[in-house]
Amino acid sequence: MALKSKTGKTRSDLRLRAETTLPTRKAGAFRLLVYGDSQDKNLLLALVKGKIRPGEPTLVRLHSQCLTGDVFGSERCDCGEQLDAALTMIGKAGNGVLIYMFDEGRGIGLLNKIRAYALQDRGRDTVEANHALGFAADMRDYKAGADILLDLGVREARLMTNNPDKVRQLGEYGLTVTERVPVEVAPGKANRGYLRTKRTKFGHLLSMVGENPEAETANQDPVKARPKR
Repeated sequence: MALKSKTGKTRSDLRLRAETTLPTRKAGAFRLLVYGDSQDKNLLLALVKGKIRPGEPTLVRLHSQCLTGDVFGSERCDCGEQLDAALTMIGKAGNGVLIYMFDEGRGIGLLNKIRAYALQDRGRDTVEANHALGFAADMRDYKAGADILLDLGVREARLMTNNPDKVRQLGEYGLTVTERVPVEVAPGKANRGYLRTKRTKFGHLLSMVGENPEAETANQDPVKARPKR
């Protein structure tokens, strides 16, 4: 059955296609739900821990696939460390949802992401590389993720993100973001420029990256995830 809104109208052509239990090394066991369209071409995953209570804010992360960071531990970005931090935070809380979206490279796909990396190797930043390939800086839309959260019973979210656009979009798609929970990664040699671009061109709220590399070095904590109370 396709996902429905409160009024009964179809919100998305996604539907629950499979469900199992996924024990993880770092954050314990989750319910793993696979949502897909009728042809199983567009898939999203939901990792759910604990019981979702619609009357209480739920700890939530919408995470975009990054094969190089999530799987291979790439230091060009902060994606893998953010994924680990988010799962750890949900594990400690004992309750929460992580939506894993297969929109590699801000929606341009794996092949074009690697092409963009090659342009970055020659001096362009993330935004400039995407534009050179004919893409917008960020192609992502979070409607499907929001629809899955609503299907799971989430109405209010403590959203783990540094990206104000995620906060804005979830609000537009029917969820109330009661709190933005930062998931910051200390800048390193290989990703400092990337994080600066996220801050200056995408508006990400990053406190450990700035114009002064010396100040950054003095602030080099491990993965930093600081809920604001």
